[in-house]
Amino acid sequence: MPIRPVRSTEPQDYQDLPQAIGAMAKAFADGWEIPLHHHARDQLLFAKHGIMRLRTDRSAWVVPRNCAVYIPGGTRHSVIMHGAVDMRTLYIDTRDTHAVPPALTVITVSNLLRELILALSEEPVDYASGSRAARIASLIEVEIGEAKALDFNVPLPSDPRLQRVCAQLLAVPSDRRSLEDWSEVAGASPRTLARLFERDLGMGFNRWRQQIRFQSAIEPLSDGAPISFVARLHGYNSPSAFTSAF
Repeated sequence: MPIRPVRSTEPQDYQDLPQAIGAMAKAFADGWEIPLHHHARDQLLFAKHGIMRLRTDRSAWVVPRNCAVYIPGGTRHSVIMHGAVDMRTLYIDTRDTHAVPPALTVITVSNLLRELILALSEEPVDYASGSRAARIASLIEVEIGEAKALDFNVPLPSDPRLQRVCAQLLAVPSDRRSLEDWSEVAGASPRTLARLFERDLGMGFNRWRQQIRFQSAIEPLSDGAPISFVARLHGYNSPSAFTSAF
């Protein structure tokens, strides 16, 4: 039986490939964090198993099962693993591809796209034009272009006062303190805080808190946790109220 060559798990080895799309496979333990970084090529991050949370300088994203996140080249981002993550990364040279998202976004992964990503990660890293791998890569382009974009991002603040509030809410989304309660943490009046949310994040305090609760809820829901448990965990008094809002 022939021995398959060991594939590199170093992202740098995929930035200067002669073909438009290269596929890397890498496994991560629960809680592993890839610190803030960027790549020359665009990326498509897909987890065969597990859930990923991604942060940029101005947004936080959750990537649930059967979804992937498209990251334009040069975008600074970090990734945290929830559960053991079996990751597949496509490194994409947009000069030789078409129908790719113009901005960072979470997309649905069809059954076909999933199998194509897994198949390409089993092919040689450096493949020839006209090869099986090249044909798989062409189909991946088509499927990415057809994928539905999902609104799974939450904006992050730049104002230091708002950062103090948002950091604590991101850590504990179920926190029920009101805007008046948070004013002491922020060192700003409730009215000033309300203005900062609208100016810096484009939405009110309650709407922003609701979005991070929904993001946080995706992981336990994906793991099959009861809705009543998830509702209590995220600050809702009843499963019906949580379900209606979600």
